[in-house]
Amino acid sequence: MTVGANCAVAALAFRPLENGATDERNLAGAPNSGLTTYRQLALFGTVFEQVRNRHVSAHADSELIRTAIEGMFTALDAHSSYLPPERFDEIRRQDAGTFGGLGIEVTVEGELVQVVAPIEDSPAERAGIKANDRIVEVDGRPTSGKTLEQMAALFVGEVGSDVEVAILREGVASPIRFKLTREIITLGMARLTFERAVPVIRLASFSRQSCDGVEQAIRAAVSRAGPPPAGIILDLRNNGGGPLDQARRVADTFLARGAIFYTRGRDERRISRYEAHSDEIDALIAAVPVVVLVNGGTASAAEIVAGALQDHRRATLVGTRTFGKGVVQTVIPVGEHAGMSLTTARVYTPSNRSIQALGIVPDIEVAQTVPKTFAGKDTIAGEAGLTRHLPGEQGEAAFTSAVYVPASRTDDEQLQYAIKLVLRQVRHEAFPANPELYRARDL
Repeated sequence: MTVGANCAVAALAFRPLENGATDERNLAGAPNSGLTTYRQLALFGTVFEQVRNRHVSAHADSELIRTAIEGMFTALDAHSSYLPPERFDEIRRQDAGTFGGLGIEVTVEGELVQVVAPIEDSPAERAGIKANDRIVEVDGRPTSGKTLEQMAALFVGEVGSDVEVAILREGVASPIRFKLTREIITLGMARLTFERAVPVIRLASFSRQSCDGVEQAIRAAVSRAGPPPAGIILDLRNNGGGPLDQARRVADTFLARGAIFYTRGRDERRISRYEAHSDEIDALIAAVPVVVLVNGGTASAAEIVAGALQDHRRATLVGTRTFGKGVVQTVIPVGEHAGMSLTTARVYTPSNRSIQALGIVPDIEVAQTVPKTFAGKDTIAGEAGLTRHLPGEQGEAAFTSAVYVPASRTDDEQLQYAIKLVLRQVRHEAFPANPELYRARDL
């Protein structure tokens, strides 16, 4: 089972780190501003003093304050969180695209720590850890009650160090134990392969190097001797997202003009528009049709790319419905070493479709046959299934979507269907996405 996403981060799209203090915390006009807010802060101070001085067990002041801050974020959406120093450092490493870890993306729902996906060619994937496994112990310590940030701190560490992970798997009576060795985990690298002469660009996640890698893959795909390829397949399945600017740049690689996406924050009157620009890559592939593979693990930044190419009729989407995370996180430094990941905007496709809690529906739905060993464990609930998700403005869809991708490409029905589309061995009205653009090609 091959699934790729960011290690220990549930489907993120985020802006690069901001410098300086939190300018965005302007409380003027807020419902609880003025004297009421100061009275509530005074109440917090009173409670803090009582706890630190009178509780039967002594607790460090820093521990109490940190726990109180983390508690504040439980009133926000599922993707906003406090980033203690170890977690803040991890976010910076992931933004750069490399870090020492196990290669596991997890989510925390209630008391359960559940695997969303292992990263491709990571220690976790090679050991056999799979989506929907529940992690119950790390180095003998129970995971029950741990936050996403605390779990991330357990996974990330010095390259070459060992970790023992115990998981529960449906259908297996007792916990399965894995001894894993931390390795350099590289995120956001584009991989180019050819299937029956059709170029397939696999992008498992986004990092600072994603766009450059996609551009290099496109150049390599069209530089081979002979005519341009009959089509390009961009595989975004189980891509959990990453930096927002990389989503813009990757989409721009395939688009010559027009909006890529819009964002809107608290002030609904202020809408930011992100535009595509013509460049030499556009000329290289102007007459080359594109197929984008998506599934339930396609989230956030990956959904932005898929939605933009679909709206502009630049690509045909094949697979199953995407996750539905249509909000942006801004990573804001606070204090000397910590930070916070704060949801600051909603995302809309060029045709003003909201992604949040709805996802992107593919043009051609192709379900993957699932082996009996994975039956019932091959799907993931979308954004609308998260306990603290932001409601969708244009409605919501509670659904589960497939995340299973076979390791063998010959068994990969979604990929094989896309190849047959490109080679015109199967026909569908949705391909090519813009028939007029490619009409001259068939003459």
